[in-house]
Amino acid sequence: MRNQPTNAATAKISPDLPLTLEQDHLVQEILNFTTEHLNTPGPAVFTLYGDAGTGKSVVLAHLFNQLQIAARTQATSPLAGTTNYFLINHPEILKVYREIAGSHPHLLKKDFQRPTSLINQIAKGQVQPDVLVIDEAHLLLSQADHYNNFYGDNQLSTLLATAQVIIVVFDETQVLRMKSFWTEHRLAHLVAPFPHATYRLTHQFRMQASDALVDWINDFTHQHIRPLPANVGASYDLRVFDDAEQMRQAVVRRNEAVGLSRIVATSGYPSILDGGKHYVTEGDFYLPWDQYNYTSTPWAELPQTIDEVGSIYTCQGFDLNYVGIILGPPVSLDSDDHLQINLDRYTDVEAFKKRDDLTDPAEIIQIKKRLILNSINVLMKRGVKGLYLYAHDPRLRHYLHTHTV
Repeated sequence: MRNQPTNAATAKISPDLPLTLEQDHLVQEILNFTTEHLNTPGPAVFTLYGDAGTGKSVVLAHLFNQLQIAARTQATSPLAGTTNYFLINHPEILKVYREIAGSHPHLLKKDFQRPTSLINQIAKGQVQPDVLVIDEAHLLLSQADHYNNFYGDNQLSTLLATAQVIIVVFDETQVLRMKSFWTEHRLAHLVAPFPHATYRLTHQFRMQASDALVDWINDFTHQHIRPLPANVGASYDLRVFDDAEQMRQAVVRRNEAVGLSRIVATSGYPSILDGGKHYVTEGDFYLPWDQYNYTSTPWAELPQTIDEVGSIYTCQGFDLNYVGIILGPPVSLDSDDHLQINLDRYTDVEAFKKRDDLTDPAEIIQIKKRLILNSINVLMKRGVKGLYLYAHDPRLRHYLHTHTV
């Protein structure tokens, strides 16, 4: 009998989830920082750093729930009557937070906004925020973007002029586009004039994998290829496939058993924003890219998306139980078994849009390669229970299949 999926995306970042002692102390530390700076001149910024899967979003979910409980129910709290918003520049993750709001009495769906939407409301004098909580701040635009109706120079700079306290989550290894190009150094320089504090989460919560496998992924996404570890964790399923269609079938079986299992791919296959279907083809494997999701349900929770290929734009920030990754044409091994990034084979033209403040050709090349490697990092760390790999490049595929220590 087919089991029904039990791990909805909302359950993985709900404020009802238990916190570790470290996470609970962190929530209290941020609350104390917030109340301390609520009535001081100028904005104060608390930055939470952490790699993918280190529990940043769960901390924010608990934090924002406590902020809103205090603002709306605790008359003697310094936060009483404050106007607070949770921002996320990712439409699929925004759906998850709004769904969570529907089941918590002191969270309203309107509390959760895209940055541009709130910036425009502030500009019109419709709202005046006190506290802003920004998840995935590495997705904030760092230049004007007419497509997103943002005409300022930097979304975080704009928001700093509007609120008393801003809490941001940041991971520079998840920066994916030139228009939202950030580094820790750039962020630190921006907030340096203001009262600020930082904290870095390091423990991997998402992946039920060994530290050895997490270290291997981190090395791989910094172009340091080495044999896969033999010890990947007693409850983690790592497989390398010679055939993408066989990998798809394995993912389908996992999805039927436990749900939230999907095929994803790097760029490198036909992809044009023209409303039509474009396909990822690898031998007998032939599936369309993810389609724009007009529903309120996150992409990975739609049953039909088992027959699509997910991208970084639908998967970033989400937990999947099992993820099958196609490493596309931009990723290969040279004759000396060095990992190389082929910029000419990257088909996500939106990722590399020119920006006026980056003019050094050598720096631009390195940034583009970094964006591609970041996309691989995002995809490889989606799977809670398992990671399945298939590489387009024969040399890379053979290396992954035959090199284990």
